[in-house]
Amino acid sequence: MELVVSLVIVVILSAMAIPSVMNSLRTYQLNDAAARVSDMLKFTRFEAVRKNTQLSFLMQQTGGVWVVGTSLNNNTTIDPTKRQEVLAGFTTILPATGLPAPTSITTALGVGALTTLSGNPSSVTFDGRGAVRASFGGALATSVYVIYVGSTVTPQYGYRAVLVLPAGGTQVWTALPGATWRRIS
Repeated sequence: MELVVSLVIVVILSAMAIPSVMNSLRTYQLNDAAARVSDMLKFTRFEAVRKNTQLSFLMQQTGGVWVVGTSLNNNTTIDPTKRQEVLAGFTTILPATGLPAPTSITTALGVGALTTLSGNPSSVTFDGRGAVRASFGGALATSVYVIYVGSTVTPQYGYRAVLVLPAGGTQVWTALPGATWRRIS
């Protein structure tokens, strides 16, 4: 009888803990995906500075899987011999539709609007000084670019926005559905 009571208590405590554990896991997965995109942007920028040349960060989609990486010869293909990150499963790169309005981001940065790279294969070009170019060989960018990361299946865990500033720096912001964005790194 004591064993049955003990097992019932363990089952009840486990049932109460599972939602909290799942929330923590999903939050970790979102933060990890945003950090991997941000790190790949930083890697591309540092490689451009190190090589004193223009290099492009690329986002490419194959089916439901997104791959982010660097094009070392500045074509439209991620170099398969170099570092790249795959976003698959719970987290993915999202289009800008249906997300919280970026008003708090644009207000904090003092810009009129963000240029969304999410939802389509896109690129960001860094020059030999680490600044962002509007295109390969183009003028210096004046836009703040954003890549949204989240889940299309369970949006209640929130979203992440990875920003690329014209000077080449990156920031990560977070928001729950219907809430305002706040900077986390």
